[in-house]
Amino acid sequence: MESRRDFVIKQSTNVSTPLRPAALKPQQRRVDEEFLPDMCTLQAVFFLVLLAELLSLVLILADSGLAQFDWESLGLRSILIQWIGLISAGLLCQLRPWLARQRAWKAGVVSYLLVLSVTALCTALGLHIINNQIDILLLLNNLLLAAIIGGIILRYLYLQQQLHNQQQAELKARIQALQSRIQPHFLFNSMNSIASLIAVDPDTAERMVEDLSGLFRASLAEPGLVTLSDELELCRQYASIEQKRLGERLQMVWQLDEQVAEQQGFYRIPSLLLQPLIENAIVHGIQTIAEGGEIDVDIRVVNAGLQLRVENPYVVVDQDAAGTPHTRGNRLALDNIAHRLQAHFGRDAYISAVRVEDRFVTEVYYPLPEDLLV
Repeated sequence: MESRRDFVIKQSTNVSTPLRPAALKPQQRRVDEEFLPDMCTLQAVFFLVLLAELLSLVLILADSGLAQFDWESLGLRSILIQWIGLISAGLLCQLRPWLARQRAWKAGVVSYLLVLSVTALCTALGLHIINNQIDILLLLNNLLLAAIIGGIILRYLYLQQQLHNQQQAELKARIQALQSRIQPHFLFNSMNSIASLIAVDPDTAERMVEDLSGLFRASLAEPGLVTLSDELELCRQYASIEQKRLGERLQMVWQLDEQVAEQQGFYRIPSLLLQPLIENAIVHGIQTIAEGGEIDVDIRVVNAGLQLRVENPYVVVDQDAAGTPHTRGNRLALDNIAHRLQAHFGRDAYISAVRVEDRFVTEVYYPLPEDLLV
């Protein structure tokens, strides 16, 4: 019997050959809801340095004005504010996992006190180094400024992170809603095929039930990324079910380049991304042709990304008043995939669908992590 690995590495083969929720506690639900943004990223550090310099400049201008601008005071104040900002950011970065598990008011109080403590420590240390003594009045003055400015900045960062959390939650719900779909006609056809096979071929009927359960399991799973090998297995299950209904009318040709064939267990792909493309190719291509046809699936690494290409026969069903041809398909699945690609991989990912002579070609591309590129 041909192994699952042999199926994927072969340049072409028939699809009939096999490839081979509990509620969370309140505290657990808050683990992914960060209280503050990550202040240790390069972008955040640059923002803090720039903000500290602007704040130093504003304070000097407020004290002496432009006519009596004091560059020495600007340097000393800049160093102090830079140290306060960077040390506070570093400590808040280390506390992010703990802050995410606390109530908002508690996390806010701890963050606020931490900034004030760092301000007091840096001010006292700076005064001791420069003047060999600590000026209590100047220390209180800096604490008051830190209380006002730090409170404003922390509030801004908190609101920014809450907006990000809300957007991510909405995006996850949207992806889940887009993913959780099984076409009713496919379900009814599959059940009818299983019912007709139970008496004459119970082994095949059992395999169809297993394949159908695999599709349901993937459709109802949490949205996210899966391995390419798992997605190919899911596509095999779907195509195998359709093969029982269409018979010799459905022919599948799988082509994987050497790199993809060897690393398909490492490549990540949004779940249920390739399967809807094959479903469209069968429903709107093969199924509309009496003699059937061939679906070509080509997967390869191109321009530091993964390219998935699905080709199927193209049939013009009717035309509109202007003479523009239409097929039985619609763009629901393509829009679905486009939204999910943008959510996971950003603007560099895309999906295109074009007619090439008597074939319909759908192409998906998204960038790969550098560690998976040869």
